[in-house]
Amino acid sequence: MPNRLAAATSPYLLQHQDNPVDWYPWGEEALAKAKAEDKPIFLSIGYSACHWCHVMAHQSFEDPATAQVMNDLFVNIKVDREERPDLDSIYMNAVVALTGNGGWPMSVFLTPEGVPFFGGTYFPPQPQGGMPAFTQVLLGVHDAWQKRRAQVVEGGRELLAHLHQQGPADGELPGRADLADVIKGLWRVFDWRHHGWGGAPKFPQPMTIEFCLRYHLLTGEATPLEMAVKTLRAMARGGMCDQIGGGFHRYAVDAQWLVPHFEKMLYDNAQLARVYLHAWQVTHDPEFRRVAEAVLDYVQREMTAVSTADGEPAGGFYSATDADSEGEEGKFFVWSEAEIDAALGAEAALFKAYYGVTARGNFEGHNILWAPQELEAVAAKFGLAPAAAAERLAAARQTLYQRRAGRVPPGLDDKVLAAWNGLMLAAFAEAARAFEREDYRRTALANAEFLLTTLRGPDGRLRRAWRRLSGAPTGNAFLEDYANVAEGLLALYETTFTPRYFTAARELLDTALARFADPAGGFFDTSDDHETLVVRPKDVQDNATPSGGAMAATVLLKLAAYTGEHAYRAAAERALAGVSAMLARYPTGFAQWLNALTFALGQPREIALLGELDDPEMQAMLAEVFGPYRPFQVVALQRPGEASPIPLLAGRAAVAGRPTAAVCFNFACRLPVTTAAALRAQLAEQSGPD
Repeated sequence: MPNRLAAATSPYLLQHQDNPVDWYPWGEEALAKAKAEDKPIFLSIGYSACHWCHVMAHQSFEDPATAQVMNDLFVNIKVDREERPDLDSIYMNAVVALTGNGGWPMSVFLTPEGVPFFGGTYFPPQPQGGMPAFTQVLLGVHDAWQKRRAQVVEGGRELLAHLHQQGPADGELPGRADLADVIKGLWRVFDWRHHGWGGAPKFPQPMTIEFCLRYHLLTGEATPLEMAVKTLRAMARGGMCDQIGGGFHRYAVDAQWLVPHFEKMLYDNAQLARVYLHAWQVTHDPEFRRVAEAVLDYVQREMTAVSTADGEPAGGFYSATDADSEGEEGKFFVWSEAEIDAALGAEAALFKAYYGVTARGNFEGHNILWAPQELEAVAAKFGLAPAAAAERLAAARQTLYQRRAGRVPPGLDDKVLAAWNGLMLAAFAEAARAFEREDYRRTALANAEFLLTTLRGPDGRLRRAWRRLSGAPTGNAFLEDYANVAEGLLALYETTFTPRYFTAARELLDTALARFADPAGGFFDTSDDHETLVVRPKDVQDNATPSGGAMAATVLLKLAAYTGEHAYRAAAERALAGVSAMLARYPTGFAQWLNALTFALGQPREIALLGELDDPEMQAMLAEVFGPYRPFQVVALQRPGEASPIPLLAGRAAVAGRPTAAVCFNFACRLPVTTAAALRAQLAEQSGPD
């Protein structure tokens, strides 16, 4: 019989609705039951695409004997970390404090008041590798609760006091010298053999790569660009990149980017598509454009909700696909040599040579496709020009994509999360203008409408999540939702110059300032009217996604440039000052803060354009503004007769009725110009007027 999770909308919770465990969703009913029965709470946090979550579920939560122990001794609560990042943050910090590390599945024991006192991650069904069996843990915690209650409660109080101390310290706004120290630190720990930062497992870290690109543009130094380019190429040619269907898997379990953890997350692909786009703008390397478009084409094709007869709104991006299919991790994505030969025939030899396919395989007897050799070298072996080899490989990939479509696909997490959609909206909006892709523009517009109509209420407040199963948005939105959606809307404004998107972005950040700001500086992750928890989370560290505070600072700095509002810049600079001590020590954990700081220190250009968007000279001006990668600017456009809500455009007029550009930076403005060549000269200036 289904348990209490049967009424949930989260795909992760629904995966557990038939467990013999008497699961509760997080809420007052479960907390009240724990208090009434004087039982501790077992809190299990995970997400739908988490491989080890599935393993523990199969081994323990589906086991009737284990479930009986859980039901007798505890009140058991399941939480989807993607729907409730506030709970995930609080209790993950607790687990890290208790054990020194964290991850998912997260297994935490709480007092009936929600105070954590013991926890870990995965526990096996039998003792293994120094880990106790899960039932041993359950019985041990129960014994402590019954016989050593005072010690348990006191330990929880001490842990809670530690959690209350988490947060940024006072500091000063860092300067360019601090950025130089960060680059030196990144250089020292860079993997010059396989590229990227750190060993196995190796994560993509798009925010760190973005910082390297920005620092290169800010200073002209070559080393940051070299680190970025080498890492992007290694990831694009490795097994972490889906060479057949596009998009990236979560991370590589090895140091050389070969063997991925096969889940695909929307947030990874949003950030990676954008940083590959930026790298293409900096280097003009066509490989980077190909990878960015492959990611976005994959998202359009497989991760975007479409209008259907039953009324599903168009435009939302789904969250993730699973690592497993048919109960095996990676089965959907790997190939045997015989399958390649049968599918490609005469083209198989070239394909196998380029993508490293062998009879033995490189992953449990099968092949993860990757490109360890340069295309030119492989093409030469077959007497082909590189362009001809690339064309034949592209045709072979399409053949294999069609063949793979007949397999059982990984599970889809079809919930739509505001924060992750905001990241992907920014990627599509930028790519639409950079690649001149009208389909990307349509996708971005549809997503913005979804966010502003389905996930935003008439009171202007966002909601966290939506799923067709429920038909209505659910959950209070968090700081990252407001900040990421605002970032996406500003990117879309600069693609369409539709004032509504700027206005909505500003309204969202005004709400964030009113509801999330910490009087001591920075921002809380939850609003001032959110559910009261044991700690009001304020997680300043970037993880796989930018921290809400870092993205809020990023968008506030842009809004300050658009509006001249000192309050926006002051709030951003105060937040940046609060994390200043952490930037050089932990750069890969604070990379979005670093990106915000580059904008603050980069003398951002404020570019006002006046004229018809489709005028040829205006198009030439836009090519100057957006052709190269220019991260240190904001751009606004006013059409003739249009009233604009953007202060940057206030009181301006076109010169002699011609398309006009006015560039301001370093607190001063240049004379308006009416040609793309004159605009190019102004944008090339490195410092403001005397």
